[in-house]
Amino acid sequence: MQISMKAARHNANMTQHEMAEKMGVTVATVSHWEKGKRDLSAKDFAKFCDIVGMSRDDIFLPEELTNS
Repeated sequence: MQISMKAARHNANMTQHEMAEKMGVTVATVSHWEKGKRDLSAKDFAKFCDIVGMSRDDIFLPEELTNS
């Protein structure tokens, strides 16, 4: 079963601020990724998955990101 980026971050007990720091981006960028308002590179998605300790197959991207 796949979960959203937001749920994966929550499951890792991380705030958007903490994720932004680990990713080297702004809080707004993390928020936009989670809402599908900003593109997420494959490299950034892999890094996100590593940080939350989940496989890329376990996390789904917002529909807006998968259709761009």
